[in-house]
Amino acid sequence: MTPDVSVKICGLTRAEDVRAAVDAGARYVGFVFFAASPRNVSATRAAQLAALVPPGVAKVGLVVNADDKTLDDILSAVPLDILQLHGSETPERVAAVKARFGLPVMKAVGVGDAGDLPNLDRYFGVADQVLVDAKPPKGATLPGGNGLAFDWNLIAGRRWPVPWMLAGGLTPDNVAAAVRLTGTRQVDVSSGVESSPGVKDADKIRALVSAAHDRTLA
Repeated sequence: MTPDVSVKICGLTRAEDVRAAVDAGARYVGFVFFAASPRNVSATRAAQLAALVPPGVAKVGLVVNADDKTLDDILSAVPLDILQLHGSETPERVAAVKARFGLPVMKAVGVGDAGDLPNLDRYFGVADQVLVDAKPPKGATLPGGNGLAFDWNLIAGRRWPVPWMLAGGLTPDNVAAAVRLTGTRQVDVSSGVESSPGVKDADKIRALVSAAHDRTLA
């Protein structure tokens, strides 16, 4: 195995799931601060989970159109390393969050078809990383974590000026193919390693990280 693909396990809600992600070799762990999500955690709970994360594994906080007070409240309790903006935040808002809070910002951008690709370009000058996610279906209540993939051929072989991460519908069974086709060096998974919404499966986490790292499966 050549572990050159970094894996982010997002939507962690339980101590055992944090440990499973870390033990499997995830380089990012994500906590969701969005009340509508089944993976939502309070700042107090996230702080308890963050205490289990060793140095070298980045702690990411996912928020959706959060205002400054909400971010202040989260960051006063949780020692996050990266803020993930997963709503309709504009490039100006991304820049403002970076300036105010002094943390790297990852901006999620939904892709459904080729017409969505130009929207990615708007964030390359301001975001530290871009999360290329599947665009939620019409009427969806969640901006991510819907277990849906988009057509990876849309971004096959593309090169962008900032680090980027692939998300949307990834599972232990398809992650190697996604890495091979898109060339991504980072993947983000939530529902694809769950036994039920918000409850991770340690075996699936291990299988996904192994598959992401194993070039022979691609």
